[in-house]
Amino acid sequence: MTNQPAGNSVIVYHRDAAGALTQAGSIPTGGNGAGSGVDPLGSEGALTLSDDQRLLFAVNAGSNSVSVFAVIGDELRLLNTASSGGVMPVSVTVRHDLVYVVNAGGAPNISGFTLDPGTNRLVPLAGSTQPLPGGAAAAPAEISITSDGGALVVTEKGTNSIDVFSLDRGLPGPGASFPSNATTPFGFSFGHEGTVAVADAGLSAASSYKLNQDDKLVAVSGPVGDGQAAACWLVVPQDGNYAFVANAGTGTISSYSVAPNGVLTLLQAIAGSTGAGSAPTDMTLSNNGQFLYVRAGGSGSVVGFRIGAGGALTSIGAVPGVPSGSQGIAAR
Repeated sequence: MTNQPAGNSVIVYHRDAAGALTQAGSIPTGGNGAGSGVDPLGSEGALTLSDDQRLLFAVNAGSNSVSVFAVIGDELRLLNTASSGGVMPVSVTVRHDLVYVVNAGGAPNISGFTLDPGTNRLVPLAGSTQPLPGGAAAAPAEISITSDGGALVVTEKGTNSIDVFSLDRGLPGPGASFPSNATTPFGFSFGHEGTVAVADAGLSAASSYKLNQDDKLVAVSGPVGDGQAAACWLVVPQDGNYAFVANAGTGTISSYSVAPNGVLTLLQAIAGSTGAGSAPTDMTLSNNGQFLYVRAGGSGSVVGFRIGAGGALTSIGAVPGVPSGSQGIAAR
């Protein structure tokens, strides 16, 4: 997502069988982005695909809206753009027909939508808006709906806390705030049976938690340092056995193993490199689990890796042409 203040767009790439990318076009979102530089939104999940990969959602931080596209092969068709229910949306999540966004500006909050079953247009969900427990200091990084659809999780960089909102038929109760294991909890992903793996940017580490059936977050392990700098973005493949962390300060990707009980172990401090000064600042996994793609904000490129046995990464090259200020990346 280009995230340009004068008009936001989504850059589309074609992926061949070997994982190499070729730019296939750029489609406007119908809204405006916000800012320039390497990481203007300070978030993960600014661009998100639906469970069935047929819809794409993008935040428009400069015009306080969310856009939804139909995905047709290598093409996108804009379906509609709706108000985000707050100021400066930075991350969006979807589970079946339920969509939520976290707004970082003004009084930070979450706000929800349903998808119209006939058109897939976003319909604001009455009663879904809730303030973040951290208030104006929250600085949220990511929002995500749990795999069972029973709760929402939000990381607050500014208060070193992780929020959990229980969902009842899609509607959230007030958020419960839990202290993070380390400073600046940033990107996160769900793993085995309620495991939440979180990147700790302040220590360049990763931590894990378990989300219990009563929606309480319990620390499991960490912070487990990676010996790098600014570990901010974290993704977990579908099998839940590994976690990859992007280290913006050192231009590297670290790998962790994730045990069935949620315990993290550092595998490789440098499993992959995006280059000196490249500032890897967003990641996504292909739906088939074979490839990892990284938005390198410092070099204005998308860097690809093939995922091998044991979580090993092999570079498959980079594609230039990503403008300064871009944010978010998603892959089918």
